[in-house]
Amino acid sequence: MAVSEEEGLRLVREYGETERWLAVLVTLRPDGQPSVSVVNAGILPHPATGAPTLALVARGGTAKLANLRRNPHATLVFRSGWEWVAAHGSAQLAGPDDPLPGTGPDRLPGLLRDIYHAAGGNHSDLAEYDRVMAAERRTAVLLRPARFTTNPVGTEHQEHG
Repeated sequence: MAVSEEEGLRLVREYGETERWLAVLVTLRPDGQPSVSVVNAGILPHPATGAPTLALVARGGTAKLANLRRNPHATLVFRSGWEWVAAHGSAQLAGPDDPLPGTGPDRLPGLLRDIYHAAGGNHSDLAEYDRVMAAERRTAVLLRPARFTTNPVGTEHQEHG
């Protein structure tokens, strides 16, 4: 069922915190079939607009980045137990191979750190973190949710047998 942006973001925060900010990212392959991966994602203000944005960091050269470059539509699903919320929208990329207006190369390390922290990360040596991110050509994936869906309240798993 569809829920408001306010309720969707509340559920993302609740389930994200409970499950160490693990989410399932769904992108589309060239043949239109879904491509699925587990990622750490968090919520932060979009670096250019300030709008609430779901964000993750992707290693350069991955299928998820190739898919998003071809078709920016994506879904992030957060869950806790049998409860879940899906955020559907368009993604923007900001990285060494994907310049995003307002987030030039000088702002990329700070953006990647902000996403890492929003997704529950904590690194004792941020200079080393920045070095690894640059070496791996890490890219920020910024998903602006256009729609949220979730399971109805009280939906429980039914054992089959």
